[in-house]
Amino acid sequence: MFDQIAVIVGVTFLVMVSPGPDMVLVLRNTLIGGRRSGLRTSLGILTGNLVHITYCVLGIGWLMSRSILAFSALKYAGAIYLIYLGVSSLGSGANPLDAEAVERGGRQRGCFAQGLVNNLLNPKGTLFYLGVFTTVITPETSAGGRLVLILSMMLVSASFWLFFVATMDRPGIRELVARSQRVVNRLFGAVLVLLGVRVAMMER
Repeated sequence: MFDQIAVIVGVTFLVMVSPGPDMVLVLRNTLIGGRRSGLRTSLGILTGNLVHITYCVLGIGWLMSRSILAFSALKYAGAIYLIYLGVSSLGSGANPLDAEAVERGGRQRGCFAQGLVNNLLNPKGTLFYLGVFTTVITPETSAGGRLVLILSMMLVSASFWLFFVATMDRPGIRELVARSQRVVNRLFGAVLVLLGVRVAMMER
């Protein structure tokens, strides 16, 4: 069990520190809307992780990986969503935002949904958890062992997002972003669009 926990923690950490759609979205929302926006986006992503874990436990993840149609639908839906977020960010380039404006406008509540949808539509998430549930967490793993390993994954993920958001919300970084908000919006818009194109070109 200790070996399995070490593998789970190591693999999860490597996946977390690898830049991807989730990291870009959390970074964008933290820089634009502050710590609350970043944390709510992260909570949405963690909820999405639980959904991935649930259908992998039930065996649905394996079926999805075998279905070209299901994988393609997930892939293109994720790509379209990322491109939509990117275009929206590009369109707000001339309208700088700050954390107070985001809070007043009620956009904080949308951050959770953004994180959840972005995570669920990311085919890499499906493939990652499917890999975990076929190599580390196997049918032979006891129910208690599965619970410990799943909790280990979630703890690593949650700890990473807390640290990441707290780092990106430091006063010095916030001041820098506030002075160049238009550039930040356009930069993240372009990155999200490029990520959407990259996801659309993914192969299993």
